[in-house]
Amino acid sequence: MKIRNLGIPLATALLAACVTSPTGRSQLMVVSDSQMSQMGLAAFNDMRKQGKFVDAPRERAYATCVSRALVAVLPPPWNTQQWEVQIVGDDTANAFALPGGRIGVNKGMFKLADNQDQLAVVLGHELSHVVARHGAERVSDNMAAQAAVAAGTVYAGSRGGDANTAAALLGAGAELSILLPFSRTQESEADTLGQRYMAQAGFDPRAAVVLWQKMGAQGGSKPPAFLSTHPAPGNRAEALGRQAQQLLPVYQHARASGHAPDCHL
Repeated sequence: MKIRNLGIPLATALLAACVTSPTGRSQLMVVSDSQMSQMGLAAFNDMRKQGKFVDAPRERAYATCVSRALVAVLPPPWNTQQWEVQIVGDDTANAFALPGGRIGVNKGMFKLADNQDQLAVVLGHELSHVVARHGAERVSDNMAAQAAVAAGTVYAGSRGGDANTAAALLGAGAELSILLPFSRTQESEADTLGQRYMAQAGFDPRAAVVLWQKMGAQGGSKPPAFLSTHPAPGNRAEALGRQAQQLLPVYQHARASGHAPDCHL
């Protein structure tokens, strides 16, 4: 097969796989929700088999309380899905949500997020990744990047170049130009959606600013901003602060309408 013919079916397939995210952003999607759910459940079960989850009934009940309030305001089908929450025996401040209805919260997160509103920031953010199908998008981006590297390697070989060197360089370029920019976009999108969901659920959206300021104050080694998969904490807090003011009426209306979570550790 000649290299000039390789791009036609690839481009056609990629164009056919374009969808729109909850914020109106175009996404590449070549895997189904059912496939992602299977992947999510398999990953969660692997963690269970490896003994990653710990018996922490108070933390688990607390995180479940917050997550249920958030899930109730998610769009279908996620608002009717049964979500399982487990506590991960890790002292770092982290959490995740997986397609298939699974949530994990590190023990260390409870030291950083010291009230229900701050925990809702984290869980709302992670649930938004699932709602926006960011996992499927990331898998799709990787598939597209691998296809591009394969095509470039074939082309380099046909031109008498070093195919191995070309593959390495193309792989690095694909990561920078395709994967990381999308990942930063996904993180910002999850911030936006998560803060919206927490306000609709009756959690104070201003807590997002406090939490990310605390994240920024943790220090430690940080990658260069242009290579980071997360927005810089300072920029993140500023953006969330602006949105919090816009969401205050939503939060106040939610509380007045009976969405008033009362979750405690």
